[in-house]
Amino acid sequence: MRSFAILLAFSFLATSGVLGQKVVLTNDDGWAVAQIRAEYAALKSAGFDVILSAPAVDKSGTGSSTATPTVLTSACEFNSCPAGSPATASNATDTRINYVNAFPVDAVRFGIQTLAPKFFGTKPDFVISGSNIGNNLGSGITGSGTVGAASEAAKEGIPSIAFSGASGSQVSYTTLSQTTASSTVPANIYTSLIIKFVNALLNNTGAILPAGISLNVNFASTSSCTSASSYKFVLTRLTSSNSATDVTTCGTNHLPAESTVIKTGCIATVSVFNATTKADVGAATQQVVLNKLSSILSCS
Repeated sequence: MRSFAILLAFSFLATSGVLGQKVVLTNDDGWAVAQIRAEYAALKSAGFDVILSAPAVDKSGTGSSTATPTVLTSACEFNSCPAGSPATASNATDTRINYVNAFPVDAVRFGIQTLAPKFFGTKPDFVISGSNIGNNLGSGITGSGTVGAASEAAKEGIPSIAFSGASGSQVSYTTLSQTTASSTVPANIYTSLIIKFVNALLNNTGAILPAGISLNVNFASTSSCTSASSYKFVLTRLTSSNSATDVTTCGTNHLPAESTVIKTGCIATVSVFNATTKADVGAATQQVVLNKLSSILSCS
């Protein structure tokens, strides 16, 4: 695992402006899936102060569902904890890696309200949800647990991003030692892209993001995009609209739909959405995000 963390972090080490930022990391695929553990290791190596708080089992497609965490009646995913384990618990060797036996919303809430005060002594600076195994695009984000967790964070006043990737597999973190595996390669690439994106966003003055919104970031398949450097970030909207007036960029005031742009190559789409309605926001809010991410955004 040590060599894997070094591999992921080699080209995107945090700048002095973001070192020590307090991050809660969550997802809907579960606490023991390879993707989230790769991110956890790389974020730590890049200088972030990280807590992982994610569902005990795969809770994909559960949107903003919520429930009181309960004792496990069957094992955690990949047998990472036995049946009968408590409703919430941490990894035996790293207490910053935690599961919550409920939904993604409950997992991120536990991270913000319980774990952050315990480890940070304060609220987190930022929440990263995902990267999800599979894209979350357009109006379909309403059913995404990854987006649901990011929305919950924003509604609690914590800036957040929902990341999703077309490639990858629902496999255990123990497979990460197989560095050329078809599941490990996308985890490596997407994790590097996440660190690049988060660094660009956090390396600004003022509020990280406007209140009440979150970002939906989707990565194209890695099948023809063999490194993080192959990708370019493009500002998009969730759904196409001929009537909406968006922020003016790339010579137009109509942003392209993320589901269209992501098909055009090695693209990472970036859409700004309302955390309550999970719908597109107006041009003024898009402008704030454009200004903060101008260093990495490209035209499609």
